[in-house]
Amino acid sequence: MPDTTAVKNPNRYHIDSSVKGPILMGIILVIFITLPIYTSAGNLRLIVEILAMITMAQAWNLLAGYTGFVSVGQQAFIGIGAYALFFIAINTGLNPFLVVPLAGLVAALIGTIAAPALFHLRGPYFAIGTWVLAEMFRIYAMNTGWLGGGNGLTLSRVMKEIPREWRTSGTYWIALGLAALSILLIFFLLRSRFGLAIRTVRDNEASAESVGVNVWAVKFGVFIVASFLTGCAGAIFYLNALFISPNATFSVEWSALIIFIVIIGGIGTIEGPIIGALIYFILREWLADFGTWYIISLGSIAIIVMIYAPNGIWGLIVNKYKIHLFSTGAKVIGYRS
Repeated sequence: MPDTTAVKNPNRYHIDSSVKGPILMGIILVIFITLPIYTSAGNLRLIVEILAMITMAQAWNLLAGYTGFVSVGQQAFIGIGAYALFFIAINTGLNPFLVVPLAGLVAALIGTIAAPALFHLRGPYFAIGTWVLAEMFRIYAMNTGWLGGGNGLTLSRVMKEIPREWRTSGTYWIALGLAALSILLIFFLLRSRFGLAIRTVRDNEASAESVGVNVWAVKFGVFIVASFLTGCAGAIFYLNALFISPNATFSVEWSALIIFIVIIGGIGTIEGPIIGALIYFILREWLADFGTWYIISLGSIAIIVMIYAPNGIWGLIVNKYKIHLFSTGAKVIGYRS
């Protein structure tokens, strides 16, 4: 007789137990921790940029890919985190490395305040609302003397107090830890019951409410996590640069690059933003000297990928080789009586 236990328990789920991704990432982390011994300071600074961008892309992917919040204003939290780090480090004398999580908390606090207003918006209106939020902070920073105004702020004097050999290495290790944290946090979050609620809200809010999901709480939790990670990544990126200015930090170009990275890598996957970030930086290094053609090339690549690989590069790899490194999907299974 056919097994009907799955029908008897239609609401019971089992999360795929694959942990190949975290194990592989642990091996890579062990290797990368020692990287400052073998490579130059210039290479480390480039890798810091890549790691910070991976964190930003993971945060945006959590919003758009898993929850359905398409934001074009993530630069708001990049700038808030960066300015928080610079302001606190300059005015309190705290080690900038220790201020990074504080900068993330400041970004999360702003996200907490902004979320109720943004959640009244839907679809493209939400996207525009996040962009307006970023513009508000850009204008505020431009016209505020204690934030440096249009001239921005520099960390050169503060960083001189840290031994030269530790400046770049310390920034690199924090960036590496933050990227790993963002990947693992999102991975385990999506494998939890909360992760099921996130995807339910993305698919249909009304259906989610009908089965007892607190839609507002799910949206709020995801938005705050993304704000914190993006704020920390912004702080790390500009700690690496040692200089900050309103027009660069709150530029909508940040959101354009993040969306490009997630789309070509594979939206709605953890692997996608990693691959997308690597592809973007390879293209940037190869094409940066071509001026306008650099931007045209990025746009052309994005269009080609969206047409021929709508699930991104990682989607092509999964379809061809059936590889799943960070499996977060839920499967309905049967239980024997």
